[in-house]
Amino acid sequence: MSLAAQLRHRVDIEALTLTRDSYGGAIETWTKVATSVPAAIVPLSGKEFIASGATQAQINTRITLRYRDDLKPAMRLVHGATLYNIRAVLPDPTLQRHLTLLCEAGVNDG
Repeated sequence: MSLAAQLRHRVDIEALTLTRDSYGGAIETWTKVATSVPAAIVPLSGKEFIASGATQAQINTRITLRYRDDLKPAMRLVHGATLYNIRAVLPDPTLQRHLTLLCEAGVNDG
């Protein structure tokens, strides 16, 4: 199956930026870098654990998208209401056609 046929999801790419409020304090906000980027989302594993007295769920996911040189592990992807924290960016070693992102969802808001 071709790469184009596998990229059936649409994700937004966001980067964490620092802005200043009216008092000079730093505020962290997420800024869209790209919208509606074609991607393939494949859940790999999941686990539940208890943190702060509440049950939490974590899903490890592999996301594949067309090659771009601006992605960093400090960024995140948004697919619908799900936020994916990028943990690793693995480039295609030969042709630079695609990127494989190892991501985590469900633990926090990015």
